Amino acid sequence: MTTTGEDHVPARGGPWWWDRRRGAVLDVSLGAVSALECAAEGVPFARDAGIPLAVGVVFGLLAGSVLVVRRKWPIAVVLVAIAVTPAEMGFLMGVVGLYTLAASELPRRIIGSLAGMSLLGTLIVTFVRLRQDMARDGVDLGDWFLPFASIATSLGLTAPPLLLGLYVGQRRRLMESLRERADSLERELQLLAERAEERAEWARGEERTRIAREMHDVVAHRVSLMVVHAAALQAVARKDPEKAVKNAALVGDMGRQALTELREMLGVLRSGGDGARAERASVPLAAVGVAAAAAASRAAGDGESSPDGPCLSELDELIGQSEAAGMVVNLSVEGEERVYAAEVEATAFRVVQEALTNVHKHAAGAKTYVRLAHRVSEIAMQVENEPPPEAAASARLPSGGNGLVGMKERVAALGGVFVSGPTDAGGFRVSAVIPAS
Repeated sequence: MTTTGEDHVPARGGPWWWDRRRGAVLDVSLGAVSALECAAEGVPFARDAGIPLAVGVVFGLLAGSVLVVRRKWPIAVVLVAIAVTPAEMGFLMGVVGLYTLAASELPRRIIGSLAGMSLLGTLIVTFVRLRQDMARDGVDLGDWFLPFASIATSLGLTAPPLLLGLYVGQRRRLMESLRERADSLERELQLLAERAEERAEWARGEERTRIAREMHDVVAHRVSLMVVHAAALQAVARKDPEKAVKNAALVGDMGRQALTELREMLGVLRSGGDGARAERASVPLAAVGVAAAAAASRAAGDGESSPDGPCLSELDELIGQSEAAGMVVNLSVEGEERVYAAEVEATAFRVVQEALTNVHKHAAGAKTYVRLAHRVSEIAMQVENEPPPEAAASARLPSGGNGLVGMKERVAALGGVFVSGPTDAGGFRVSAVIPAS
C-alpha cells in the first residue's frame, strides 16, 4: 500500500524553526550574502548621509542579516526591506522576502498590502534617484522616460518574486490537499478492507455453523438408529435369530448410507471441486454446506428427496424408521395440510427428526407423541415423550449438546419461536412455531 500523508512530512532535523538542516544552511547563506550586499551598499549611504563609514557598514550588516529569519517572520523581512529602500540597499532581501511572503500561508490581504508598499517604495526611490542622476549629468530624455523607467524598475523588482511565490505557495497547498485526500482514501480503503475481512470471517463462521448443523443432521439420526438396532440385535440374537438377522441388515444398510453421505461431504472438503488450486480455498465451505444439506435430506430414508431438503410428506417415513427401532410413536395432524416454502418444510422436518433422535439417545423405549398443526399463518410442531420405562436398556449414546442449539438456530433464522424443556411427568417436550411465509 502506498505510503502517504504523515510519512511524507519531513522530520524536524534542523535547529530552531527549520524543519531541515538544508533549509537552515540555505537561509543562513542567503542572510550572509544579503548582509555583505547591504554592508557594501552602506558605504555610499554613509557618505551621502554624512555619517561614519563604520556606522553605515554595521547598519548594512544588521539590516541584511534579517533575511535569516525569512521563514519564521516573512513580514518582518519585507518591512525591513521597505525601510532600507531609501538607502538604496537590500536588493536581495527585498526580492527573497517578497517571494517568501507570497509563498506563505498568510492572508492575501496582508500579502497584497506589503507588496503594494514595496512597489510604492521602490517606485518613489527609483523616480527620485533617476531624476537626481539625470539632473547631475545634464541628460534630458523627455518627460516620458522618467515615469516609465521608474514604473518598469519597480514592477521588475516586485512582480516576479511575488508571482513566483504565489505559484509555489498554491502548488504547495495543492500537494498538501492531494496528500490529505490520499490519506483519507487510504484510511477509507483500510477501513473497507477491515470490514470486508470481518464480513468474510463472519460468513465463514456462519458457513461452518451451517455445515456442522447439516452434518449433525446426517450423522446423528442414522447413527442413533444404528446403535438402537445394534442393542436390539444383542438382546434378541439368541432368542429370535430371524429378527436378529433383520436388525443386522438394517444396521448394515444405515451404516453404508451414513458412510456414503460422509464420503460425499469429505470429498468436497478435500478437493473443493474440479477447479484450479486457487479456487479450492474459497469453494469448500459453501460446497460442503450444499453437499451436507443434500446428504441430510436423504437421512429420512432411501427414497428420492427434494433438492431443497426434506419435506413434511416424509414424516411418515421418518416415524416408521423410529418405530422399526422399537419406539412407540403417535403422530397427530391438525388443520388442512398444504405446501409451504422449502426452507419452512425442511426446518419443521429437522425439528421433528432431531427431537426423535434425542428420544433415542436419552429416553429409549419411551412413548412419544408427535403433533403437527397447520394454522392460517404458521405451522406448529411438538414432540413430547413420556418418561422411559425403568426396565428399558440404555443405548448409551453420546450427546454433544448441539441438537437443541441447531434446532433453535434453524427456527430463529425463519423468525419462529423454539421452546424445549422437561415436562411435569418426567418426560421432555420440544415445541416450535414457524411462520408460514
